[in-house]
Amino acid sequence: MTRLFTALLACAILSAAAEPPPQSQTGTDADARQMKRFIDAWQILNENTADPVNPDQAFYQGAIPGLLRHLDPHSVFFDPGQYTQLKQMESSNRKGFGSVVSILPGRVMVLQALPNTPSEKAGMSPGDEILAVNNYRLDRLEFEQIIELLNESKQRPAQLVVRRPGNARLVDITLIPADVPTSSVDRAFLLQPGVGYVRVTGFEQKTGHDIQTAIERLGGRTLKGLVIDLRNNPGGMVEAAIETASLFLKPGQPILSVKGRNVAETIQRVAPGTNPYTFPVAVIVNEKTASASEIVAGTLQDHDRATIVGEPSFGKGLVQSVYPLSEQTGLALTTSLYYIPSGRSIQKPFSSQRAFGAEDFALENTATHPNERTDFKTDSGRPVPGGGGIVPDVPATPPLFTQFQNVLEGSGSFTAFAAEYVRGQKITPDWEVPAKAIDQFQEWLSERRIQPSLQEWIRNRDFVESRLKTEVYNLTLGVEKGDEVEARYDPPVQKALEAVLKPAG
Repeated sequence: MTRLFTALLACAILSAAAEPPPQSQTGTDADARQMKRFIDAWQILNENTADPVNPDQAFYQGAIPGLLRHLDPHSVFFDPGQYTQLKQMESSNRKGFGSVVSILPGRVMVLQALPNTPSEKAGMSPGDEILAVNNYRLDRLEFEQIIELLNESKQRPAQLVVRRPGNARLVDITLIPADVPTSSVDRAFLLQPGVGYVRVTGFEQKTGHDIQTAIERLGGRTLKGLVIDLRNNPGGMVEAAIETASLFLKPGQPILSVKGRNVAETIQRVAPGTNPYTFPVAVIVNEKTASASEIVAGTLQDHDRATIVGEPSFGKGLVQSVYPLSEQTGLALTTSLYYIPSGRSIQKPFSSQRAFGAEDFALENTATHPNERTDFKTDSGRPVPGGGGIVPDVPATPPLFTQFQNVLEGSGSFTAFAAEYVRGQKITPDWEVPAKAIDQFQEWLSERRIQPSLQEWIRNRDFVESRLKTEVYNLTLGVEKGDEVEARYDPPVQKALEAVLKPAG
């Protein structure tokens, strides 16, 4: 009954918000009328439907999400499982198995089993191929289905069927999910002497601290420059974004302001007494860079503190307050908007964000766009566009694969060949792909009926060499070393490197 009452109360409150009461009624009277109307409908439904009604399904998946849909596409209801995941994000812990995998249509290859995790304790190792999970054969599933299956398997013990490199016998493995400590700063290395690279996948409670720790490990104040990669970063805790921006800004500089209908305007500034880094900075963004990550990129751009490289960001600048309810549920409601120092709102019109789950949001209910001005300028007077999202100073896009490259990537040829090649090989951090390995790979492809023309092979030789080196490093030295190789061939990373090394003025 407690769970049902919570759902009814939430629905009544939201109904009142979505449908303003007549002027003659007080707020209390309107709430009571809305509650009675809803309870009457529920009672008729519960007593007269042909089949019994599941209250959790009716309210958690139907009534409450339906009411929220009339507010904006980002206000959501969290059922108990979703609310638990939200709390896990704040603590930087996830239920999982601790393995890094390469996912392809119908295939999953293990690249690394992290120390002291269920995967390592179960004996999984680089090069293992997962053939089935909980009696589902992966060779019959599409890419998205495999990802969904792997995510679901982390919630309970998983039965895996695994094939080891060079061994025809299949191995059955049981993995029991456990809390796996994670860091949103998942990559930190030197792109070249004196220039650091840090990749941030989200903004969690310790993200600002972890970024500073990574910078110090790479060289601290002796660095000549830093590239911060925020691609595919969905955001997270605004406090972590403020802490991150403060690492590079002067004390007292504004970071963001918050404005809302029932929220007094507040301005967040860099705390007094900070000692910021002064080396050049470049920030890489793309269309999946959102929310808190856009605050960092936009604030550094507005203060002329960083060069923004990549593609226009997503454009989510809503302040969402999470209201806990009973039964481990919660509501995330939009209460105000974020504005960065130039006065720009990060938020794009909702109609332009349909790819992120707003397909059913009625266009007539979209909010008036807050960026009617177009004369935004940085501290130095450089014009920057409004309209929501962050537009890069230096455009850069990922490389487009050729047909031959798509065949190699789609078939998993690099990972599969590397898993066979590294058996009995000693791979050191200074290892380079020998010409003999390239010839062996060409022969290996031919045996599998992948036979490019001589001209096509020559044209793609550098690509083949870099990808083979990446996968060999992934399987032997760890995925971070593999990412270092990949970064050297990544156009946005190279553009960012040029930006931080560009002479001032």
